Order: sequence, then C-alpha cells, then structure tokens
Amino acid sequence: MDWGNLGLFALLTIGHTELMVAVVNRTHAWPLGHQRLRTIRHLHDLAVPLFPLLLIGGLGLMGPRLLLGGTWADVPVACLAYFALCGLGLLGLVLTVARHWLQRPPVALVETRSTVVDATTQASQSLAGDGKHQSLLKVPGNQVFTFEVSEKTFRLPHLPAAWDGLTLWHLSDWHYTGTPTLEFYQQVTQAILERPADCVIFSGDLMDRDDLRPWIQETLGKLAAPLGCYFILGNHDWYLDTPAVRNELKSLGWIDVSGKVVEVNHQGHRLLIGGDETPWMGVPPCFSLHEQEHLPDPVAGVPRDHFRLLVSHTPDHFWRAARDGIDLMLSGHTHGGQVQLPGIGPVFSPSRYGVRYASGTFYQQETLMHVSRGLGGRHPLRIRCRPEVTRITLRSVDRMSQDS
Repeated sequence: MDWGNLGLFALLTIGHTELMVAVVNRTHAWPLGHQRLRTIRHLHDLAVPLFPLLLIGGLGLMGPRLLLGGTWADVPVACLAYFALCGLGLLGLVLTVARHWLQRPPVALVETRSTVVDATTQASQSLAGDGKHQSLLKVPGNQVFTFEVSEKTFRLPHLPAAWDGLTLWHLSDWHYTGTPTLEFYQQVTQAILERPADCVIFSGDLMDRDDLRPWIQETLGKLAAPLGCYFILGNHDWYLDTPAVRNELKSLGWIDVSGKVVEVNHQGHRLLIGGDETPWMGVPPCFSLHEQEHLPDPVAGVPRDHFRLLVSHTPDHFWRAARDGIDLMLSGHTHGGQVQLPGIGPVFSPSRYGVRYASGTFYQQETLMHVSRGLGGRHPLRIRCRPEVTRITLRSVDRMSQDS
C-alpha cells in the first residue's frame, strides 16, 4: 500500500468536496426554482461520496494502480486537470478557515450579550409538529428548539445625536414549515414583546407552506412599534403565493418596503428605509431619488439630515450598500450555515461569497451590515448555530464622544 498516495487521495477528496459545496452555495444565490435547486443538491449528495470511491477503485487499485506502486505518469490528462481544480478547492478551504479564525468584530459593534431560551421547557406539548425531515431532530446536539435573544449595540457615524439609544428588532428567516410548531414561534414573539423597541424589521423568508399563513396573525401580527414594523419577503416566499403573504402582513399593520424607500420623520431627522428582494423579486430601492426631493443638488461633504437603512434578504448586496452610502444594512437568508463545524465554522451558505457573510456583523466604507442566523429553515437542523432574534441599539458617535 502506497500511504503517500492514499494521503494525496484524501487531500484531493477534501478539495473536491469544497468544489461541490462552492457550487451549491453559489447556485442557491441565484433566482432558480426550488425543483432545480433540489436537483443540484442531489447531484452534490451523489458526487461527494462517489469521488473517493472512483479515486480508490479507478486509479488506486486499477488502471495506474497508484496505491499499489503505480506512477502518476500513467494518469489520464483529464484526471490531472480536475485534480488541479481540487487543489484550488483545498486552497480555498484553507483560506476560508483562516478567515473564520482571524475575523474580528468591527469597532462599530461596541457591545453584545444574549440570552438562550430552551423552548421545550415551556412548551405544553411536543414542538416537533408535522413538518418534513423529522429524522433530523434526532441528530445529537440539534438546537432547533432553542433560540437566542441577542442584544447588540452599534456605534454609527451618521446617526443623529438626537437618536442616540434608538432601538430596533431585526427578525429574519422564520420559515414556517410545521417544525417547529406554532407554539415555538409564539414563545419567540412573547420574548420580543417583553423587550419593546422603537422599530421592527423583518428581512424575508417567512413561509414554506401556504397552509400555515394563519400563523402570521398569531406571531408577527402581535408586534407593534412607535416607528412602525417593516418587512420584505425572500426566496422561499417567492416559491409560494407571494401576494397572499404580502397582503396578510400589510393587513396586520406591517409596512412593505420592497423595491422602494419609506420615509419616517423622528425628532427632527428622517429615517429612510428601503427594501431589496432581488434577485428573486422586484428591483433595488433608489435612495438617491428619494433624497433629491429634499436636496435637488446634493453636494459631496454636505451633512445629511437623514439615516439610510437597507433591508436586503441576501447579504450579497453588501458591496452595493457600501457604494450607495447605506448606514445600516439588515440581512438574513444564510442561516449562519445552520451547521458550524468545530474549528472550521459554517460550510453551506447560499451566497455568491460562500460562507463569508454567513452570519454576524460586517463593516466597510461606513456601512454596517448585520446578518441574522434567523429562526428556521427548510430542514430542522441547527448544530452550534442557534436560531436567533436580535434587538439592536444604535448609538451616535457624537453622543458617545460626549459621554466618554
């Protein structure tokens, strides 16, 4: 047995797996139908275990017999070319893991704390419900029935001093699938009601089953805030009866900001809230056109009398938000990966950037983005990646400077 070549086979298998994962992550960032995405996932599930079997059988024990004293000179050129791609996949994995370890919270995040709630301890009956993929509930360490109430404080340069201490709830990806049951979401709703905020934002993916639409009234329908409740929808809502979901939320007092900008006047300043459901639905909101109603000839360097908040289902629009001078961007869609491996972090994340923006807080060009892990997912599986809702407190740079 050539143990050196066996070790190379193992490295090639890791690189191949990373390539397959990269394909799944990137294709799930596109506006593809559910059936097509499921086909891609099934091909991934087949290709990952099949590769090492073909490698050992076709090249290791037969053909060039690399595990039995054969030479790489006898390996077909096409195989060598793909192995080179596997090497690039392996390198990509190393860089991804290194970024995961080296990533530090941005300085704009000045405080964070959280409370973990085990919903099973307060449930009147099983929270399993009638959703699909029930077998996943038996996976050891599954945290699907717990949730984290996270509280984060952000210091933002363009927040008016008069708004220092402004609070908002960031909610995302509740994914009504039937598992967990309605009672789980009611417990989450109660936790939100016990900590009022000035504003509530939902950043998409509420529904996975049309028949569970009545759940909206028993959960999000119970919420209210002085500055309003605002929402966009996501790709899973796109798969269903989207107008019905949108109308249900609007009938309960929620304000739809998809593809447009809504202005909220508060303490002498304007809050501009825009929503982006692309690439699945609608168009990006245009903040500049809205601002020109008040400032026909904007000049660079002139202080703004407004604060820009973008609600984008996917974090993939971070670059555009930074370009457009967005102050705060709230996203979801990636679920934190749902499973985070020890030492590696998340693996699957439906984004053009892979796992780079799977969850957490990111900052560039004075734009802060918060990506929620959300509450649910099509598959009831959460390992080292609890469901979450986040209460955000905004602090003004000027006011914090005075306090210090």
